[in-house]
Amino acid sequence: MKKNKKILALAAAAALCLAILAGCGTRQNTPSSSDEPGGAEKNVILVVSFGTSYNDSRDKTIGAVEDAIAAAYPDYEVRRAFTSQTIIDILAEREGLEIDNVEEAFERLIADGVQQVVVQPTHVMSGYEYDDLVAVVEKYRDQFVSVAMGAPLLSSDEDYSRVVEALCSATAEQDQDGTAIVFMGHGTEHEANASYAKLQDAFNAAGKTNYLVGTVEAAPSLDDMLSAVQAGGYTKVVLQPLMVVAGDHANNDMAGDEPDSWKSTFAAAGYEVEPVLQGMGEIADIQQIYVDHVQQAIDTLN
Repeated sequence: MKKNKKILALAAAAALCLAILAGCGTRQNTPSSSDEPGGAEKNVILVVSFGTSYNDSRDKTIGAVEDAIAAAYPDYEVRRAFTSQTIIDILAEREGLEIDNVEEAFERLIADGVQQVVVQPTHVMSGYEYDDLVAVVEKYRDQFVSVAMGAPLLSSDEDYSRVVEALCSATAEQDQDGTAIVFMGHGTEHEANASYAKLQDAFNAAGKTNYLVGTVEAAPSLDDMLSAVQAGGYTKVVLQPLMVVAGDHANNDMAGDEPDSWKSTFAAAGYEVEPVLQGMGEIADIQQIYVDHVQQAIDTLN
C-alpha cells in the first residue's frame, strides 16, 4: 500500500512539473501576461497623440491610425497615450473615459512586464510636443530590454512627397479651376514651424500651386493665406485642417461662425467658402505613413 501511495505521489509531482513547463512556453497578449518570472516576452507599440475631446473625430483619426498599426503588426499589442492632460481630464470627467498620459503609460508598461516598446507619435512634425515625448522616453529607456522611437508624419523628404500625394488625392473632387485648397496647420514657435513652408514647396513642386499651407498660431498666417488667394485670382476657397484630427481648431478657428474664423474671413472677402472637417488621420495613405514609420523604428531594434 505504501509503495502504491509513493508511486501516485511521484506521478502527481511529474504531472505538475509538465504543466509548469508547458505554461512557460505559452505566449500571452493580455496586459498582465509577463507578471510571472520567465513569462513570454511582450512587445508593445505605444501610439502617442495630442488627443481630442471630439469623439467622432477621435475614432475616425487617432483610432484609425491605431487600427492600421495593429493590423500591420499583429505580434505587437497596441496601446494609446495622450500628451494633453487637459483633454485627458475632460474625457475622464465628461465620459468616465480613462486615457494614460505618457508617463502613466510607461509606468503601466513597466508594471505589466513589457520588454520591448516602440513609441509611435501621431504628431505632424517634431515640435515641442515631440521634444517632450522624447524626454519621457529617455527617462524610462533603461527600464526595458529595448525601446525605439518612430518619426512624426513629416520627417523625411519622402514623407513630404507622400503627404502631398495623399492630400491631393483626398481633395481631388474639390480641386477645380478657380478654387484654392487652403490647409490650416497649428503652427508653433519651435523651429519645426519651417515644416509648413517646406510642405508648401512640395505642393508647388508637384504643380499644385492652388494648394496653400497656413497656420492658426504662427506663420504663414490667415492674412498670408488671404493675400495668396487674392493674388491667385481664385473665386472659391476649400478649407482643410492640416491636423491629424478635426478637433477644436478645425471646428472653431477654421470652420466656426465667429467673425475672426477662417471661414468668416474668406466669406467676408467675397469668396465662396467650403470647410471640410476631415482630419488627416482619416486618410488611408496618411495612416500608411505612420505604419511605415513604425517599421522603420522596429528595424532599428534588429
